[in-house]
Formats: sequence, C-alpha cells, structure tokens
Amino acid sequence: MPRPKAGELLIKTKACGVCHSDLHVLKGEIPFSSPCVVGHEITGEVVEHGPLSDPKIIERLPLGSRVVGSFIMPCGNCSYCSKGHDDLCEDFFAYNRAKGTLYDGETRLFLRGSGKPVFMYSMGGLAEYCVVPANALCVLPKALPYSESAILGCAVFTAYGAMAHAAEVRPGDSVAVIGTGGVGSSCLQIARAFGASDIIAVDVQDEKLQKAKTFGATHTINSTKEDPIQKIIEITGGKGVDVAVEALGKPQTFAQCTQSVKDGGKAVMIGLAQAGSVGEMDINRLVRRKIQIIGSYGGRARQDLPKLMRLAESGIFNLEHAVSRRYTFEEAAKAFQDLNQGNIVGRAVIDIN
Repeated sequence: MPRPKAGELLIKTKACGVCHSDLHVLKGEIPFSSPCVVGHEITGEVVEHGPLSDPKIIERLPLGSRVVGSFIMPCGNCSYCSKGHDDLCEDFFAYNRAKGTLYDGETRLFLRGSGKPVFMYSMGGLAEYCVVPANALCVLPKALPYSESAILGCAVFTAYGAMAHAAEVRPGDSVAVIGTGGVGSSCLQIARAFGASDIIAVDVQDEKLQKAKTFGATHTINSTKEDPIQKIIEITGGKGVDVAVEALGKPQTFAQCTQSVKDGGKAVMIGLAQAGSVGEMDINRLVRRKIQIIGSYGGRARQDLPKLMRLAESGIFNLEHAVSRRYTFEEAAKAFQDLNQGNIVGRAVIDIN
C-alpha cells in the first residue's frame, strides 16, 4: 500500500483512462524508469492525507472526496508554477518524467518482498491505490460519473491546454485536427465549445471520422484517400486554417499540420512521437508567412481542471460521447492491445474499484 507524504493524498482509484503515452512507455518508445506502474488519467476517492499536510488541502479535499487527477502534477513552487504555468513545472519533468518519482526523489511504490522501488508514470494510476500531489487534484461533482470522468485528467486536459493556451482559439476561427483518437476527438469538442466555425477532422479510419462529426467536426478528410493539405486549403477558400493541431506524433503529420495553416496561422503539436523523431519545416515559408509552430503538452492543473469540470457538468463537453469502450481491471492488457492495433474509436477507460 503506497503512503502519501506532506502535500500528497492517497486515492482509492475508481477508473483510469487508456492513453497512447502509456503505450509508448510500454513499448519502450519513450525512455522511462523500470519497473513502473503506468496510468495517468484517473478518478477516485480520497482515503488519506499525507502527514503534516497544509490544513487548506484537507479543507479543499476532505476524506471521502470524489476527485479527478491530472497527469501533469504541478509542484506549485518552482519558477513556472509560481507564474501559473503549471504545464511547465520543473519538478514534474525533473523528477517524475526523468526519474519516475515524486518530488522528494522517491517513489511511493515498492516490491513487497525485496523492497525494491517501482517507479510511477505520473501517479501510477493503473492500480487500486495511488498517491497524488494535492495540486494535481480537483473535486469531481456528484453529477459526473467516475468512469467517463477519468479522461478529464489527460485527453480533455491536453486538448484544453492546446486550444486555450497554445492555439488561443477564438469564435469564428477555422481549426483542423489531424489524428482523431482520444486527444484529437477532445480537441474537436473543445474547438466547438470555443465557437470555431470550420472544424476539420483528418484521420485514416472512416469509422473515426464518422464519430468525429458527433464531436463537432463540420468536415472530415480521410488522408489515405485524398491529400489533407490540399483539401484543407480548398475547404477554407484557398487560405488554410487559423489553427491546425497535430495529435498523432509522426513526422508526416507534423508536415501536414504546418502546411495546412494560413499565413500567420498556428500549428500546434500535441502528439508524442517515438524518441528522436524529427519534424521538418520549410524555413522560408516559416519566416515570410509568419507561421507559428507551438508545442503543447497539457493544460494547467490548478486553473484548468475546475473549468473542465464545469464544461463537462453543463454538457458543453460530452463525456459519454468521448468514452467509447470500458474494460475491467483484469482486461487492462487487452485494452492496451486494442489501442496498439487501432481498434479504439475515441477513448477507452479501465474500471478499477
């Protein structure tokens, strides 16, 4: 049983989303400490506060609280967190992503027999219990179900960060989303919520594109059947889109993203790639046409998670549409197998407790 320290909470996990980032770790495509527990978008119940935790944390997240955890777990104290840029938290990258630990340099998971450390990808949420820093948690309203709400911590959180902070989508903007999996399809819903006019979904599977229309896509392009760059330019009257989002993490889709934005447009990259992957861009077009290429890893937990709760609670973001499959805890391996084979439309969730 993991034990929380000061400023941390022990969560009895209820559900955990099935995300490509975990799959990258499982396949060794992204280097990470091993052995480790993956799973980084969770809902659960607060069962314990770390000793010497700030009374304000206990007041905000009392025992028995229903909570959502975001995959970026801000320390709250570094130079970025103090400016409100939780998505660039120094400790999160230095300790969790680089070493698989929390911010004292230690994991909270150990093998029972030998006491050897087991590392944590974010909170290591694919488990019956996990330890989460308080800054990464937000109260889940009673009206929202544990299962579907798990995706708020990564798929929806990543999409919101891309749309609100990186792209700064405004009403009337045209938006293209390349790759309409869990994160991409959430981008479509957020773009619609922000009042985007043309919302173009690009994928290689007709089934995903059909579903994209329910998320708000006004146009769909199957890139195996037609050139997505030409088609996007055609749809936008020869100009290109205000914002293009790459949600896959491949050099080919990186190029499609940068080439389908209009002059002065924003190409936002949110898909993680195999380590060492490189995207290319025509320098003269970048310079002359003032193209903006922006990376975005996720949202800002302390500001954005409460907003996502309200979007979901009001139905502006439809959680039920977004989650297409549910697995039992025992079927976790099958869930990642299905994800690897491209069999999941939208997002899948593993029910734990």
